[in-house]
Amino acid sequence: MQFEYHQFTYGSDNYGVLIHDKNTSETACVDAGDSKAYLAALKETGWSLTQIWITHHHLDHTHGLAKIKEETGAVVYGPSAFPGVDKTLEHSEIFLFSGAEVHVISTPGHTLDMLNFYIKSEETIFTGDTLFVMGCGRLFEGTPEQMYESLVRLMELPEQTLVYCSHEYTLVSAKFALSVDFLNKELIERHNVVVDLVSKGKPTVPTTIGKELETNPFLRFSDKNIKEHLGMLSASDVEVFTKLRELKDSF
Repeated sequence: MQFEYHQFTYGSDNYGVLIHDKNTSETACVDAGDSKAYLAALKETGWSLTQIWITHHHLDHTHGLAKIKEETGAVVYGPSAFPGVDKTLEHSEIFLFSGAEVHVISTPGHTLDMLNFYIKSEETIFTGDTLFVMGCGRLFEGTPEQMYESLVRLMELPEQTLVYCSHEYTLVSAKFALSVDFLNKELIERHNVVVDLVSKGKPTVPTTIGKELETNPFLRFSDKNIKEHLGMLSASDVEVFTKLRELKDSF
């Protein structure tokens, strides 16, 4: 890989990430929810921030933006409707970070302005609150159909793609997954691994697209065992996804 990645925590369960090229000294961060945490991470690594990538407008992703921008002078990339963004982005746009192409993937559902950032040459994507480890974002603004289509876009990425998401929700997500996909041997094994990691205070992020295709029920809407368990064998994939999201909301 060309870049180094430094993941750190803030708030109760948020993750921030720094992306750094030691050859050019350029550094980007994903979101800006807590200025103290982000500036501390920059101090710890000794890296100088040049770009900020905003996934969506929720405060736990943007609250520290003004301060971080003031302290670093970094250029802000993100949704067009959000104040403080220097370069507004739309789906399928490409911008450069340290010579590498960053592909913008619009993934409405959790919010309408959600953007994911895919560094194709690194086979790495930052999914914000769209795709989690064995989960997906709650639908605050978008429709189930929009989130379904957003996830399908991510499912088309190469299976080895590394996925950094923005929250440590994995343990409860794994428990929900088991409740609807309990015959899945890979899921059972992965749940045990997650329990061990969490008990030791270790992160469960990042994941990969391949692992999520195997164990994330929100990407397994066409699985016969899940559909049979839900009594939805003749239902469409989007109908099954919608039911799964409803069940998770009250889990």
